[in-house]
Amino acid sequence: MPQVTRRLFLIVALALTSSSIWAADPDIYATKKGAIRGTDVVAYFDLAPGDRAIRGRDEFAYEWQGAVWKFTSGENRERFIAEPEKYAPQYGGYCAFAVSHNFTKTVKPDVWEIVDGKLYLNFNRTAYRKWKKDVTSSIERGDANWPTVLQSCEQHNNCRKAS
Repeated sequence: MPQVTRRLFLIVALALTSSSIWAADPDIYATKKGAIRGTDVVAYFDLAPGDRAIRGRDEFAYEWQGAVWKFTSGENRERFIAEPEKYAPQYGGYCAFAVSHNFTKTVKPDVWEIVDGKLYLNFNRTAYRKWKKDVTSSIERGDANWPTVLQSCEQHNNCRKAS
């Protein structure tokens, strides 16, 4: 096989195999603004139920699990660094209702709830109300589906695009 043909074959083979590797949703829901749209996930634990999420700032950013997390203060960043699993939202920050039904969906950071010390986010208020109807079962289903749900989007051809 001539050198040029061999190189072309390798390039095409690499492109075909890498597209399936990158097709699944990322582990953490993030946009150009950062993880969870740049929301300070530590701040949720100081908010009253129903309060609006608080946007973090670039100067208090920290990279964890392949995403940039932003915080409102150095103190919140340090709290997160010390215990990221305590503060990071469940299901990588994807919609809890969607994950409980074995698919992924983006979230609106203002639609949230802390249950048993864990942060759950939802796509919108309708998804939140459906998830909340039987929160125990919703969480059990979500826990069972996570993290394999990240790959299931490939089967349904609905992986979310990076934004």
